[in-house]
Amino acid sequence: MHAAEPGSTIDEGNMAMNTMTTGAWAKCRNRTMFAALVLTFIARGAAQQPAELIIRNGLVVTAAGRTDSDLRIRNGTIAEIGRNLTASSGARVIDAKGMLVLPGGVDPHVHLTPTPTATTLKGADDYSTASRAALAGGKTTISNFINQSANSDVQTTLAEATDLVKKQAIADVILHFTASDPNTLSPADVAMLADRRFTLKIFLVRPAFDQNAGGYVKLIRAAGAAGLLTMLHCEDASIVTATQERMMAEGRGALKGQNFAESRPVVAEEIATQRAVGISEATGAPIYIVHISSERAMRAAEVGQARGLPVFTEVRFLYLHLTRERFDEPDGAIYTGDPPLREKSDADYLWSALAKGTVNVVDTDHVGYTREDKLDPSLDIINHRPAGNYLQVQLPLLYSEGVRKGRITVEQMVAVSSTNPAKLFGLYPRKGTIAVGSDADVVIWDPDLKRTIRNEDQLANARFSIFSGWEVTGWPVITIRRGEVVYQDGKILATAGSGQLAPRQRWQKP
Repeated sequence: MHAAEPGSTIDEGNMAMNTMTTGAWAKCRNRTMFAALVLTFIARGAAQQPAELIIRNGLVVTAAGRTDSDLRIRNGTIAEIGRNLTASSGARVIDAKGMLVLPGGVDPHVHLTPTPTATTLKGADDYSTASRAALAGGKTTISNFINQSANSDVQTTLAEATDLVKKQAIADVILHFTASDPNTLSPADVAMLADRRFTLKIFLVRPAFDQNAGGYVKLIRAAGAAGLLTMLHCEDASIVTATQERMMAEGRGALKGQNFAESRPVVAEEIATQRAVGISEATGAPIYIVHISSERAMRAAEVGQARGLPVFTEVRFLYLHLTRERFDEPDGAIYTGDPPLREKSDADYLWSALAKGTVNVVDTDHVGYTREDKLDPSLDIINHRPAGNYLQVQLPLLYSEGVRKGRITVEQMVAVSSTNPAKLFGLYPRKGTIAVGSDADVVIWDPDLKRTIRNEDQLANARFSIFSGWEVTGWPVITIRRGEVVYQDGKILATAGSGQLAPRQRWQKP
């Protein structure tokens, strides 16, 4: 694959720079004068960047199908799709022969720490470091969950979060609001969240849910009436808490062997998922069940879907690729996540649900823990660090293990990693597809590129991957965000602050 720039002002500018460098240095009396000339040239060069980008000869894939087409990108959006498009003067042309041209990935489940403190763990990612990993992995839109502090109202919390995105992000971003106490959110707060299209997140696994169950049901109903989607972490708090306390008393609290898997039994996930489906039916509100890990929980969600309820499902990609025997490894604690890894039969069922379309989204639940963070010997089955560094490898693994092995089609991969999350989180059709008028969030994907995942290649702060050593076929080689090439040849080409808080509208059914 190569990029050609016939008639490009960039090429002409490079020649001019070389000439100016030699001649101007001889004439300038000091380095300051020369630096001024260089800065003048750079400013002129920036103004001469091509306003048009043509992607030629690629196989354009959306959730609806595939076609051999060229793309014309202007002013950050897709202006034309067709065959043999003629490039205007000064356009950059990328030859994508033999490549897939995919819409940028949308990851609605990412946990970041944009304001680190003295106690922040070493691997924690802000919007910039997470963006680097995401863009290298073919994702152009990421997310974060924000929490309201005791000293801030909702409006201040949202304003502060938005400001951090503007300063740090390279990828585009959507935000979710964690509702830790339903009684602190007024109708005006819910209206504000709806107006700004922030998603709600609620944890059924926290004891506070049962303590405030009535308030949470009312909040979910109000959110649904206002057009908000509510994300639910479905594990039953009472079962998880009682199981963990019993195991700790029995001396089985260490993160070794099958202790962690047993501390969060599948029945806790199944019951909480059934409860979530019931809440959706009772309130009429749309719900999004995060990181489903098991066949039993998936079947519970499918029951709601079959009844026509607005129940939408997310599978955390780990559950497709890894199973619970990983916990028996000497460093098994690096695989901890809530819920835990399950049986092979669970993974097989999730793949089948993905193929038949009852899984709506596959994403990461990324958290930037280092290997040392995960293996901290002070941790146990109650106090542990779930999830890990996943943004950079999730889509390549889905392609390599899913598409290439015939478990899903590339169209289905696009649906669950881009189109469906864009619809559910109010981004479609601006994002999540390749269409005239959509944002030019485009990934040029080499379906035959074979790489081994290595710790040293990871761009997020953790600098390690639990998939290190895996050979993966199919990788993004160029990532374009709103018409700008932001990743190419293993390098991030854009700066912090170039990302945006993506405008959102009402959620749509996938």
